[in-house]
Amino acid sequence: MNEIEQLRATAHPLRLRMLSLLTGATMSAAEVARELGVTQANASYHLRLLERSALVRVVEEVKVNGGVARRYRHEASSEPFAIDETARDETAADARAHFFALLAEALRERSARRIDGPSVNTDAELWVTPEVWREVVGKVGEASALLHASAQPPRTEGTVTVSMTTALFRLSPDRGKRS
Repeated sequence: MNEIEQLRATAHPLRLRMLSLLTGATMSAAEVARELGVTQANASYHLRLLERSALVRVVEEVKVNGGVARRYRHEASSEPFAIDETARDETAADARAHFFALLAEALRERSARRIDGPSVNTDAELWVTPEVWREVVGKVGEASALLHASAQPPRTEGTVTVSMTTALFRLSPDRGKRS
């Protein structure tokens, strides 16, 4: 599965929420549907797309009411997602589309919930050395990996619900120039 297909698979707010949910728990389509407030058919459809894109995998099948329920899991990478800087223009266009899908989901989520406790929001366009840039990307990647590795099933006692949306990218040197 290539990065473009995975980007396209995550360009839907419900699938992004499913990936977050399935990082901390192994769940069936029925369980995902209940947690996210959607129909089981809708959850099943989106889970199949995520499975075909290799973003979730079936980790077990359990017998339920005479049928079989497939339980899914998202194995979050400990490495931050990166687009090859030498990739074709269409790869960059897909990466931009993915960024805007993530941004839209983050805004939707933040507008729907009250922020409780410490938080960090940053929006900046800065000029830094390549060394500082690599260090920042590494630290944000470490923070993301820590959150994913620590994720628990929904509503686990002693846990809090958190949201992390990051998009760090190097801008093209000719950005903003007119031809």
